[in-house]
Amino acid sequence: METRELIKALSADARRSRISMRAAWSSAVLAAVALAAAIFFALLGARPDIADAAQTFRFLFKFGVTVALAASAFGLANILSRPEADVRRSLPRIAIAPALLAAGVIAELAVTPPDTWSARLVGTNSLVCLTFIPLIGIGPLALLLLALRHGAPSHPGLAGAVSGLTAGGLAATFYAAHCTDDSPLFVATWYTIAIAILTLLGALGATRIARW
Repeated sequence: METRELIKALSADARRSRISMRAAWSSAVLAAVALAAAIFFALLGARPDIADAAQTFRFLFKFGVTVALAASAFGLANILSRPEADVRRSLPRIAIAPALLAAGVIAELAVTPPDTWSARLVGTNSLVCLTFIPLIGIGPLALLLLALRHGAPSHPGLAGAVSGLTAGGLAATFYAAHCTDDSPLFVATWYTIAIAILTLLGALGATRIARW
């Protein structure tokens, strides 16, 4: 009789954990978007010529890459928060954004003169990019790591890194509305470095707070 009661209690706890985990991730992503938006509009805001920029492919392409990264990374982070996650089968989900960016870089190199490549890569806002993407993303990353604690990731460092990618993609999406450097060469260089900072912080943070 005691064994049956124990089994029932464990089953009830498992059901509550699953519901709690879904609620935690839903709440975390909504709060992360709201927090990133608040930081962005408080510190930067959209570029003055955003209406004209929105008519260009390069400007819109930035959002295609960053939104794809944030969405695919968030889905993967949710999967990796479960102990039964198949890492090898799950990781290809994250390849969409890099593939888009690689295609954009190839197209940029094909249609622009070689003597302009260096200037397009360096841009005019590299330091601003490296500062504000991590600054916008650090709060959302903390929220995602807190949500990760409601799961039981078998690879907490990897799950944290993917949470960092999610926060980085979200922060980069907002920052892209301010950035006047629209070249895929600039995005591939400086956005990637800035997002990598959050990815590293996510991996380090998760190994401390999401271990079980």
